[in-house]
Amino acid sequence: MARLHIPLLLCFALLVSATDAAAGTVEERGSSMAVSGVYSVTFNLNILSTLPAGTMITCRVQIAPNQGGLELGNRQLAALPAAAVGRVVVTGSKATCATEIPFAWTVMGAQGGVVLRYEIEAVSGSGAAPVLVRSSARQKISAAFPALGGSANLSLNVGL
Repeated sequence: MARLHIPLLLCFALLVSATDAAAGTVEERGSSMAVSGVYSVTFNLNILSTLPAGTMITCRVQIAPNQGGLELGNRQLAALPAAAVGRVVVTGSKATCATEIPFAWTVMGAQGGVVLRYEIEAVSGSGAAPVLVRSSARQKISAAFPALGGSANLSLNVGL
């Protein structure tokens, strides 16, 4: 019988939170505003050691509004992250992978800018099946919003 009380209390707590949200008693952080533009992200890759011939490098980048985290008790607007993928074939010890990410969101204030994360993978196609040779990833890179409808250029140096 004691196990039944915990789920019932949890359901009651969720019901109270939903009722407060429907009644408009949830804290608001400010007025919403539209932001849009394009981020051009260039990865300047420094190949640290020789990769197999024909290795393909894929760079993936994702941006999302940096709104200080989503909380259930706030009327934070959900904004889907924007993403892009770029590819480059390795020739020598340097490579450049460029991506463009258009975005358009409604946010609760533009002061937070965006938070960016990326993944870079070097995949060798020599042999029977593709093999991941190297990878690099980073999260929580902050950048300001460009002017409405404008563009921002970000350049990142990455060792691979």
